Amino acid sequence: MQHHVPIVIEQDEDGVFIVSVPTLTGCHSYGHTIDEAMRNITEAAVLCLQDETPKETAHFIGVRDLEVSI
Repeated sequence: MQHHVPIVIEQDEDGVFIVSVPTLTGCHSYGHTIDEAMRNITEAAVLCLQDETPKETAHFIGVRDLEVSI
């Protein structure tokens, strides 16, 4: 069975790519390159999907940048 799940990719201050699947609880990984991060999140998602079905209530809409002054 094939699943299409949204992922979020961030980069930390050390340049490491942090990847997560917001529709799967606790499904996160990382990599030192985008390709490595994508391979790792694919492996993590396969394992997460063995225990959980993606939340159907969450749909990917897009990404925006929010500027906040404090």
